[in-house]
Amino acid sequence: MAVRRLSDTIVDRIAAGEVIERPASVVKELVENAIDAGASRVDVVVVGGGKQLIRVDDDGSGMSPEDLALAVERHATSKLPEGDLVDIRTLGFRGEALPSIGAVARLTITSRSVGDEIASRITVDGGVREGPAPAARNRGTRVEVTDLFHATPARLRFLKSEAAENQAVTDVVRRLALAHPGIAFSLTVGERNTLSVTAAGGLTVPADATAARIADVLGDEFRGNSLALDYERGGVRLNGLAGHPNWHRPTSRHLYIFVNGRPVRDRTLTGAVKAGYGDVMSRDRWPAAALFLSLDPREVDVNVHPAKAEVRFRDAGLVRGLVVSALRTALQGTGPAASQAMADATLSRFRGGSGNGYGDSNGGRDAFAVSRALARGFSEPTATFESFAAPSADARAGTVAGAAVAAAEASASGHPLGAARAQLHENFIVAQTGDGIVIVDQHAAHERLVYERLKTAMAAHGVARQALLIPEIVDLPPADAARLAERAGEIAELGLVIESFGPGAVAVSEVPAMLGDFDIGGLVRDLADDIAEAGASTRLLDRLEAVASTMACHGSVRAGRRLNAEEMNALLREMEATPNSGQCNHGRPTFVELKLSDIERLFGRR
Repeated sequence: MAVRRLSDTIVDRIAAGEVIERPASVVKELVENAIDAGASRVDVVVVGGGKQLIRVDDDGSGMSPEDLALAVERHATSKLPEGDLVDIRTLGFRGEALPSIGAVARLTITSRSVGDEIASRITVDGGVREGPAPAARNRGTRVEVTDLFHATPARLRFLKSEAAENQAVTDVVRRLALAHPGIAFSLTVGERNTLSVTAAGGLTVPADATAARIADVLGDEFRGNSLALDYERGGVRLNGLAGHPNWHRPTSRHLYIFVNGRPVRDRTLTGAVKAGYGDVMSRDRWPAAALFLSLDPREVDVNVHPAKAEVRFRDAGLVRGLVVSALRTALQGTGPAASQAMADATLSRFRGGSGNGYGDSNGGRDAFAVSRALARGFSEPTATFESFAAPSADARAGTVAGAAVAAAEASASGHPLGAARAQLHENFIVAQTGDGIVIVDQHAAHERLVYERLKTAMAAHGVARQALLIPEIVDLPPADAARLAERAGEIAELGLVIESFGPGAVAVSEVPAMLGDFDIGGLVRDLADDIAEAGASTRLLDRLEAVASTMACHGSVRAGRRLNAEEMNALLREMEATPNSGQCNHGRPTFVELKLSDIERLFGRR
């Protein structure tokens, strides 16, 4: 069959298949164009999930008639003034979005630049261009896209429901609004305004503007359950908010990552975030976070994906290491931290899970209403009170009961976790703080304490090694063997001693003693894969920490053990001095804090 050149229409539709996956892709491209045009306000309207109408209106620099004509041509862009594909300082630069949209939909662009007396309009319908022609408009640009994919009806069958497409559009606009707090955004879906944020022009400190925008877009609950972080290493800066480990989610939908103002979904960065939370969160859960990476544009390649959703770093190991260490440092803090979300969930369970029970702020409900609410939860009448039953272990236990109680009361307001009052069911410690109570899971708490001691010992004295009677030879591709040999010194610090054994193998002579009997060859191959992919490896460290976690679990105070007052208070004091003590090694909370005001509302006293 003879080779022939494809028509421009077919070429444009092929390009559209790479760039325009769904209505949210159109919104992303158009909003990024508005941001690059210097807009101070961007308004987005979506009808029918974006299939019927997408409208993006901005007050940016606008375009002249000549610019309009070029804007709908392939590979025409104003975003590479020097033609340098290495130094990308805009959100879009490929010059394919507008012609790709026009190839599969009806596209209308109305724009007016600063120097023009009137605006101009151009239309593209299924790749057929008409205009530019005079039009009426103030400065800026309006882009309207109707009947999306009418020129490629097969694509319509792959779209999801209208609600799902609306949600995808909302997520795109929210992410771009988060990244650009100096711009006002609004989003109208159908007849409903789903997002409206003003520009943070009055806040001169960038961190304050970012925090304010996060609260506006993601809500005060997000900010109230998050920790601020701001770290820099090797010219790379990471700032933003990292959600409390106890405030986790089942998916990564609430993980927002930005690189130089560009929202990305990058596997390297997502893996780094998971590793940063690895010590304090269950493996099947995801953190909520808004993280902003800033670095020299020459150090990151944003030209690796048609939709610009992925990036590639020149020094991926540096970026990954910064993200992991910054998150771990921020999460450690100076002591245990309770999540307000965890307290709210606890109170909700006390109320029967509704959040609208008699413990709400309208505490003026009469006693009859309260008793009716109580009666619905219990099938038998309440027994007559006679006397308090003895708890499993009382805080008065000790050599001198009076002195122990006096010391406990004196220290209640002086420590974040308060003073122990009792042990319930040989597993839960109840402590009184200056303004509330704390309930501690003794096994989970001590498990974390033992784990942190093991990690500290590993860092201070190194990992104990065990020499092999016969070195194990692991065959590898020559490139992998060479990479491992180059990093043999770093790997030895973790207890694994390897050396080159010819062009396609390495010899393992010592292994970490704490790993016991394990698959040496499998670990070495995993290390080689990690180094090849990210330039560095955390696999061995992760394996060591997993073993340390298991050892801590078996070496901690077990549920069912009775503790006296001194032991309980000693556990509380050590928790206060230990990083990450708010979560056990498996990501579960070690304690719940309830404020006195919350408890009073629970009983209708407020």
